[in-house]
Amino acid sequence: MTTAQHPVGSQFDAASTTRDVLATVDLTGKTAIVTGANSGLGLQTALAMSAAGAHVVVLDRDVTKARNALVGVSAEYAVLDLSDATSIDRVAAEFVDSNRPAHILVASAGIMAAPFGRDPRGNELQLSINYLGHFQLVARLWPALRAAGGARVVTLTSLGHRHSPVVFDDPNFTHRTYDPWAAYGQSKTAMSLFAVELDRRGQADCVRAFAAHPGSIVATGLKQYLTTEQLAAAGMANPDGSPILDPSKQLKTPEQGAATPVWCATSPQLAGLDGVYCENCDIAELAQDTDADTANLGGFNDLSGVAPHAVDPDQAKRLWTLSEELTGVHLL
Repeated sequence: MTTAQHPVGSQFDAASTTRDVLATVDLTGKTAIVTGANSGLGLQTALAMSAAGAHVVVLDRDVTKARNALVGVSAEYAVLDLSDATSIDRVAAEFVDSNRPAHILVASAGIMAAPFGRDPRGNELQLSINYLGHFQLVARLWPALRAAGGARVVTLTSLGHRHSPVVFDDPNFTHRTYDPWAAYGQSKTAMSLFAVELDRRGQADCVRAFAAHPGSIVATGLKQYLTTEQLAAAGMANPDGSPILDPSKQLKTPEQGAATPVWCATSPQLAGLDGVYCENCDIAELAQDTDADTANLGGFNDLSGVAPHAVDPDQAKRLWTLSEELTGVHLL
């Protein structure tokens, strides 16, 4: 069993930008919470939401950098460390105590191919920051999401989910050898499965969830653990480190990359649809080429679609239970 992955025929494509997606959208009176908005996709998401009239709340580990990047934008800022349970609880409590609804939550913050590390609870760092921290944040913000009377949560996944399913027997690399790409892939599979189960559980409270693959965007903070040589070998950057741009191969600018999560957060075409995985501003097809070579970054450039393991409802339910065990947080 998988979620129904069928494109809806949106008017947008891989080259569309956030400005294209929001050209006729009015977010006046809406509050949009964005994590990780000091650069890259989160920054472009915050800029786009603000330009469309939303009040933007930026949750970021480096608020000073976020303020500087969003100079001239009327936004609200709070320091958030997604690997720190206390930080998550504090930020969420401050927002909930303000008695405001949260109409949109875009879970954009993340790291990629990081060296091995653990958070204070002992969870592997990529799983912690990319997924478990957002799981806890959504749980703590639930009263505000429910109060919106129609909220959307957008989780940032990646085609990198093909690197690994969630390894339920050893999610924190306690026994298996750590591999940074397997850890990244597991965390991005988790973000996709999170949307599946969150949407199922949230429907009664009019909270819907969607997973967005933005593409391969070199000009973001995600590349911090990769060398210029690695990016060039993968066909993602020139020898001088400048990005190669080709939306047909998912090689996009940050504004093009942010278009899909922004579309997921606002498009009426997704109304009533269940926790689907999206790419290129539309619902992705279920992938048939799951045995393709993804051993290196370059192996992804010609791929599209979502692997069945990332949209499996049974795996999503199992992940939910595991997430409660790893965080001690219970939602719905």
